[in-house]
Amino acid sequence: MGAPYLIVENLTKRFGAITALQDISLSMQAGEFVCFLGPSGCGKTTLLRAIAGLDIQTEGRVIQGGTDVSVLAPQQRDFGIVFQSYALFPNLSVAKNIAFGLKNAGWPRARITARVDELLELVGLSDHADKFPARISGGQQQRVALARAIAISPGLLLLDEPLSALDARVRRHLRGEIKSLQRRLGVSTIMVTHDQEEALAMADRIVVMNMGIIEQIGTPQEIYSRPASAFVAKFIGAMNLLPAQCCPSDEPECCTVTVGSTDLVAHMHGRIGSGPVQIAVRPEDIRVKDDGNHGGARNHLTLEIRRFEFMGNFYRATLTGGDLGPASLEADFSTNMVRRMRLEQGRALSVELPVDHLHVFPAEPVSG
Repeated sequence: MGAPYLIVENLTKRFGAITALQDISLSMQAGEFVCFLGPSGCGKTTLLRAIAGLDIQTEGRVIQGGTDVSVLAPQQRDFGIVFQSYALFPNLSVAKNIAFGLKNAGWPRARITARVDELLELVGLSDHADKFPARISGGQQQRVALARAIAISPGLLLLDEPLSALDARVRRHLRGEIKSLQRRLGVSTIMVTHDQEEALAMADRIVVMNMGIIEQIGTPQEIYSRPASAFVAKFIGAMNLLPAQCCPSDEPECCTVTVGSTDLVAHMHGRIGSGPVQIAVRPEDIRVKDDGNHGGARNHLTLEIRRFEFMGNFYRATLTGGDLGPASLEADFSTNMVRRMRLEQGRALSVELPVDHLHVFPAEPVSG
């Protein structure tokens, strides 16, 4: 792996007394697709705009392709951008929208025509070249904005929630198209989104943000399977979080936690001392022991199905019982397993919380 294509170093952005970004550092490789993911107001769009030079950072540096671009104006930086609103010119045709940046760059007319034709074919809009934006669908407008952004072959493509204005079916279709196009072009891409499914499906790596800081950077699989904080655990996918008490363990990176009347072994995240913690396990990671035989494995509980919800290809069960005390767990069981085992509300189950899927985090501070 070579030197990073983009480096963000100790970047802070303040708006008066408000700190929108606090000491952000990250890097990405050439050709990588990175998603900035987080709830509204977490700073992800502010970070994108700082990288683009649209909102210069208060402190820190941005290095692109080995060049420090920290104080350069947007027009002096090498990027293309697609905004949430697409920002197409309503009085220009599809072809002229795509050609706009090429004309400003001083390209000769014949070269512009050839490039626009190439891009129209690339995004599947050759038959719509002479139409105005109002006469094409939202998904087609998004493709026009994308073609315009990549027209001058930028080194970096920035996407600011480009699919949020579209309905779910079109979003699912276009995210595949965008990913395929990015792979073909090999362009380094950053996409801002609050949609975790979008980020998991499209990104090579995800930057999870919260309240102006980075909670975790990793592949979709790492973010989902090994969340680095309770915030990431809660924000990505469905997750059970239960209060527990932690005790030291002889096993590296593990500790013993007590939930209700049961002792469990779980993975620690960081240095956690004895005392209150919270444990996390995903609904799909809770295993049912068909015959009730524990086989010497650990982390077994005897629980009761308190509620059953049919979700199509799986059932979501609420599990309660004396082993958990007053707490409850949500568990996902395949429809085939439910039929095979004839599971139903009120049934007692022997379940396992696998050590490699059970995580422990510091207890959330009590606000007062």
